[in-house]
Amino acid sequence: IEGIVGWPELLNALVKCLDSNDVNHMEGAMDALSKICEDVPQVLDSDIPGLSERPINAFLPRFLQLFQSPNTTLRKLSLSSVNEYILLMPTVLYISMDKYLQGLFVLANDPAPEVRKLVCAAFVQLIEVRSAVLEPHLRNVIEYMLLVNKDSSEEVALEACEFWSAYCEAELPPENLREFLPRLLPILLSNMAYADDDESLLEAEEDGSEPDRDQDLKPRFHSSRFHGSEDVEDEDDDIVNVWNLRKCSAAALDLLSNVFGDEILPTLMPIVQAKLSATGDEAWKDREAAVLALGAIGEGCINGLYPHLSEIIAFLIPLLDDKFPLIRSISCWTLSRFSKYIVQGTAHQDGHDQFEKVLMGLLRRILDDNKRVQEAACSAFATLEEEAAEELAPRLDIILQHLMLAFGKYQRRNLRIVYDAIGTLADAVGRELNQPTYLEILMPPLIAKWQQLSNSDKDLFPLLECFTSIAQALGTEFSQFAPPVYQRCIIIIQTQQLAKVDPVSAGAQYDKEFIVCCLDLLSGLAEGLGPGMESLVSQSNLRDLLLQCCMDDAYDIRQSAFALLGDLARVCPVHLHPRLAEFLETAAKQLNTPKLKETVSVANNACWAIGELAIKVHKDISPVALTVVSCLVPILQHPEGLNKSLIENSAITLGRLAWVCPELVSPHMEHFMQSWCIALSMIRDDIEKEEAFRGLCAMVRANPSGALNSLVFMCKAIASWHEIRSEDLHNQVCQVLHGYKQMLKNGAWEQCMSSLEPHVKDKLLKYQLQ
Repeated sequence: IEGIVGWPELLNALVKCLDSNDVNHMEGAMDALSKICEDVPQVLDSDIPGLSERPINAFLPRFLQLFQSPNTTLRKLSLSSVNEYILLMPTVLYISMDKYLQGLFVLANDPAPEVRKLVCAAFVQLIEVRSAVLEPHLRNVIEYMLLVNKDSSEEVALEACEFWSAYCEAELPPENLREFLPRLLPILLSNMAYADDDESLLEAEEDGSEPDRDQDLKPRFHSSRFHGSEDVEDEDDDIVNVWNLRKCSAAALDLLSNVFGDEILPTLMPIVQAKLSATGDEAWKDREAAVLALGAIGEGCINGLYPHLSEIIAFLIPLLDDKFPLIRSISCWTLSRFSKYIVQGTAHQDGHDQFEKVLMGLLRRILDDNKRVQEAACSAFATLEEEAAEELAPRLDIILQHLMLAFGKYQRRNLRIVYDAIGTLADAVGRELNQPTYLEILMPPLIAKWQQLSNSDKDLFPLLECFTSIAQALGTEFSQFAPPVYQRCIIIIQTQQLAKVDPVSAGAQYDKEFIVCCLDLLSGLAEGLGPGMESLVSQSNLRDLLLQCCMDDAYDIRQSAFALLGDLARVCPVHLHPRLAEFLETAAKQLNTPKLKETVSVANNACWAIGELAIKVHKDISPVALTVVSCLVPILQHPEGLNKSLIENSAITLGRLAWVCPELVSPHMEHFMQSWCIALSMIRDDIEKEEAFRGLCAMVRANPSGALNSLVFMCKAIASWHEIRSEDLHNQVCQVLHGYKQMLKNGAWEQCMSSLEPHVKDKLLKYQLQ
């Protein structure tokens, strides 16, 4: 960047070349400029010493002029350069917008596909970030996009197809698109059929017994443990990775179905039905595209499809056994999109039979010889498991037998998906898994695989995750398998911490994901084994390793480390005691950082861990109590932009500290009472909320005047309880309210009550305040 800014002569020379009329000079200059525009567009739109105006002011009019050049390269490079400025929108482009749009309409029918592709890209970007400038021309743009969505060049068609998703995602008025749907939907459907050169067609021929090559293995990402209400949404896993016209068309159909809902069905369904009923081998791609379309609209059009769902599902079940592997795989995916309804239907006999057929059909496909079908079936089955939960319990035997057969049959890539299906199964059925017959099917193959993999083999990651779910599901019954699993986690963490500083003597390359997965598995063990974890921790150096992880510079290691700290505080706090002060100091640091928003999940887990430690070590928390309170108060006072979970955990931890050290915290309560009570009133009833309210009552007893100015907020927080299950806490809250009623004289209490909303007053009736 420095290079260009400090070299104004270069920019002057490029202007001269563009004005030279020598095609070689022009192409050379345009080539250099297009690279600058692509890599550092902002530099040309800034003041440069030695130049009288911003360089873009000189270049942009020349770029627009070159749209008319007879030379294809110049048209292409000038258009791609201007497109780079749509987002930045320098003044010169803003005032030349009409000229730019006219240029786009002229280039729209350019003989060169690479130019037409850039025209489409410009319209897509404009609709995303500058839709107002396209509004007067919208009909023309839509007509053009419909035309090039069928372009002979797939790259142009793909770029055009992005327009429909961009339009929906920009939340522009649906009515502008509505009248075009009868023409758009058939185009999308015809583009959803596999192209002849689609690499999936070649992959589909692969034999399932062929070992995977390293390049077949997709990178995988483990998400660190998180305590509290998650704000993230799971994205649907795409069945394959390469983006193409087929997937782009299906994504557009999905978005359109969410915008227009059942309105699209009268146009769409006759085409889908016609494609589904096409017979003969040559029509298999049409049949496959129709099944994909049903899955794509499965969310947006569910109301209109609902009355016909059992027919649709009945139609899809036999397709699980179709002779074409890609029809088998897409049928798995589409059925999984209707999982919720397949499970809901089990309430009556017909639905029950259908659930049974879908379940058995997917299990059959899990044992398919084709890798693509195995992958789709396992993913679909994991989705069904999440919805079905305890419905699966009576069928555990047959499910486990199929999954363990797959475990023996699959190559490396799909093994990861089996682990995921086993983990999801354990999460879904929980303690039901805890029967000797099931464990005999499930555990020996997993343990054999666990022993076979080396400590530096990345194939351990999904297995560690799978064991985490099983440990949580089996609870104390996992203790028979726990010691070797625990020991190995400790060894891997030690090896990786050494590898970070000295890979040679560690004999391994550092990869932080090993540490994160092992910390999370140890958390799963702590959650499953409960106090039974104590004997394992007492015989190891976990405490020192964990403290090191809590101080690591990688935030995902810290996130998982503080989750484990909280889990260990629950089950064996005595082993943390010798280094308690260091743990607390490190945890408090996570809350007091200028980068709080970037590492909010770390702060969230650290905050939760401090609260868990407080209720176990009581007064030993005193040395850091006020430091922590001083970090929590700003979070409660300025919750904007922070996630819900951190605010809830901050409110609970503050309450827990107040419960164990009321004499330390209560003198400061007037500073935080109001924002704290607002946060408390957002939390659902549970044991953590009870403990926070015990802290509230303890503080009020120690310093009644500290809450006087926030009494209305305190009453609202108390009224947020559906019901306080603990009789003892109910009585304490009662005493607090009655105490204030006696303390406030001369109508002050009545005045406070009259300012409460009627529903809050109703909730307070149970405390006999009348």
